[in-house]
Amino acid sequence: MSLHSSPYTEDLRLAHMIADSVDSQTMQSFNAQDFEVETKPDLTPVTVADRQAEEYIRAQLSRARGRDAVYGEEFGSSGSGPRRWVIDPIDGTKNFIRGVPVWATLIALMDHGEPVVGLVSAPALGRRWWAAKDGGAYTGKSLSSAKQLRVSKVSRIEDANFSYSSLYGWREAGRSKNFLEFTDTVWRTRAFGDFWSYCLVAEGVVDVAAEPELNLHDMAALVPIVQEAGGRFTSLDGDPGCSGSNGLATNGLLHEAAMGALALDSATPIQD
Repeated sequence: MSLHSSPYTEDLRLAHMIADSVDSQTMQSFNAQDFEVETKPDLTPVTVADRQAEEYIRAQLSRARGRDAVYGEEFGSSGSGPRRWVIDPIDGTKNFIRGVPVWATLIALMDHGEPVVGLVSAPALGRRWWAAKDGGAYTGKSLSSAKQLRVSKVSRIEDANFSYSSLYGWREAGRSKNFLEFTDTVWRTRAFGDFWSYCLVAEGVVDVAAEPELNLHDMAALVPIVQEAGGRFTSLDGDPGCSGSNGLATNGLLHEAAMGALALDSATPIQD
């Protein structure tokens, strides 16, 4: 189906308009590199740029979609109802504060718990990815200048390109043994990390992407992009979409094999 046939096209247009303005703000901060960095209770960093970006997105949504609920990484939940916007103002804050251009603003719309719109804007990379339910997945700088995305057709794990997060997270999640064995099995591994791994799955460049610890705001925008490109997105244990606490995205053909390979490590036998 074409983009214009999606019932969420106008919501997607709104997400683009908001992202255009937010990109200008975040890029100004990124280029200046003169912001203060604080540590949140979960020990992750946050900057004034994160908070300002989320405040701006919330203000725009309040004006344009006042009846919708909103959930954001920095300010939590507001409102109620079946439609909920999910915001990650700067995904990849650690990259952002060190001057690494791999960071993005993530904007998603969930309808009755299902992610139906996803937009990922990475202005420092000059890239944007988006999708709306039943409308396909695309990349480009605007709705009028876009290339449709399709996942790869790789069907053997031995031929797969695998992107992941840090080894530390896999160890903490009790999956490091199986993770390391998986990296030895696949054709190639790279730690692109954060949003980029999943967008590359949608592009057909990466065949499997996974992270052992994720939150709703990390995943909601990515799910429609991967799925509308023909891929599959679940938790590492098979929970649909972004309903789990971790993520696995594949071209679909490799999903069951990857999920089995990245399962929890077997318990260590008790010695007599």
